[in-house]
Amino acid sequence: MNPDKDPQPWQVETSEYIHQLPWFTVRKDAIRMKNGGSIPNYFVFEYPDWINVVAVTKDKQLVLIRQYRHGIAGVHYELCAGVIDPGEEPIVAAQRELLEETGFGGGQWHHLMTLSANPGTHANLTHAFLAIDVEIKQAQHLENTEEITVHVVSRERAMEIINNGEMMQALHLAPLLKYLNRDLFDLTD
Repeated sequence: MNPDKDPQPWQVETSEYIHQLPWFTVRKDAIRMKNGGSIPNYFVFEYPDWINVVAVTKDKQLVLIRQYRHGIAGVHYELCAGVIDPGEEPIVAAQRELLEETGFGGGQWHHLMTLSANPGTHANLTHAFLAIDVEIKQAQHLENTEEITVHVVSRERAMEIINNGEMMQALHLAPLLKYLNRDLFDLTD
């Protein structure tokens, strides 16, 4: 493999915002490629970066949540997740979200992986963390737009959830599977 022969970044000839709201910002770029090709209407979704947390209790149970997601009109299992506030470090956002959504906190924190929901159309990243030896620190502190139930499950139950299609969010499945297959990776625990 020769990196000198890799595709090159595209040249943006023009760029304009089609729509700008905190949860829905779309940019239209006119693209010129190194090979001479062009894409006059290339749409990019701009979101803040996101976090999610694979949280493991002192007795090796996994902390999952369930909530309704309107896009697919269903309730499924998820990892604790959220948005990184402007100027906030990803690990601080992850610790904040875990405490707010589940009441769990503390433990040892490790960066697990960084993912893109769709690198072709999304400009943001998701930073996944592993939190080991978490424990209940407080009651949930949910926003009025959140309805979340907390579920502490075994490794075996987590695998059933995955295999039964009870977790739909791919950005949550990837870090959870990495943790569950930790013998294949360099992870603490």
